[in-house]
Amino acid sequence: MAYNRKKGAKRYGSKGREARASLYTEVTAQIITELEAGRVPWVQPWDASAACIGLPRNAISGRSYSGINILLLWGAVIQSGFASQAWLTFHQAKQAGGSVRKGERGVSICYADRFTPETETTRAKDNGCEAKKVPFLKRFTVFNVDQCDGLSDDIIVDRPPLPECEIVPVAEKLIAATGADFRIGGNRAFYAPVEDFVQVPPQPAFTDQINYYRTANHELSHWTGHSSRLNRNQKGRFGSADYSREELAAELGSAYVCAALGIVPTVRHADYIRSWLTVLRADDRAIFKAASAASKAADFLLAFQDQTETEKDLAA
Repeated sequence: MAYNRKKGAKRYGSKGREARASLYTEVTAQIITELEAGRVPWVQPWDASAACIGLPRNAISGRSYSGINILLLWGAVIQSGFASQAWLTFHQAKQAGGSVRKGERGVSICYADRFTPETETTRAKDNGCEAKKVPFLKRFTVFNVDQCDGLSDDIIVDRPPLPECEIVPVAEKLIAATGADFRIGGNRAFYAPVEDFVQVPPQPAFTDQINYYRTANHELSHWTGHSSRLNRNQKGRFGSADYSREELAAELGSAYVCAALGIVPTVRHADYIRSWLTVLRADDRAIFKAASAASKAADFLLAFQDQTETEKDLAA
């Protein structure tokens, strides 16, 4: 977004707010439409897509996208039947020696950050106070590698999916690596924030055993919100808006972790959809906030996996 030095604050303030409001409303409306139709955007049937399950990533840097962009790109993969989770911009495709095919339409995703206008820096310096940063939200367009020609195979390749019903070693290692008080037993799954422990039924209790890992990742996503970790608001009572927000963050967090491990996400409790709709209709930024919180939760959990791999390499 261009910034006018002489009239930057005024110009940015009006147009910036309008752009952010438009984008929040547009994306939220899209998610609400999906939920009202009985489709959960982060767990739509992946067999509708040729792509392996995984987090969408930039094809050049290999870095995974985060927050609301995961939902937007997953939706595009499923809707268009793309065979890859890898994305790039028009210019990145050219830099990689390829090109976007003529007539292909890209997907708009978001980039959020803050900057300090020069007028604010000057004001803060003159007044001896701290400069205020201005938030901005901009959109840019990416294309799936399936929409491109001339790219090398190492950019396009995705890892194969895991088998459905068996012990998943990478998921077991992650659970152990977190060091969470993870208890197995009983007939229900939950996270106890006061006592700070997770409990899930034994794996044979699940009709589809892969649901054991989906459920474990959901409860571990709650675990990340403890005051000693990511410090989310977990005081909402059942049925309250705060409770629904935390459940939405945990659902998305579980979906993100599952995808990173190669496990197809699913909805743990379909009953929550109604409460999510209530929250989304009341606040067009709720899905952005939940997706952001979910990315932080997933990153927190997956960091234990990275740490384990690093320790293994050092010991070799």
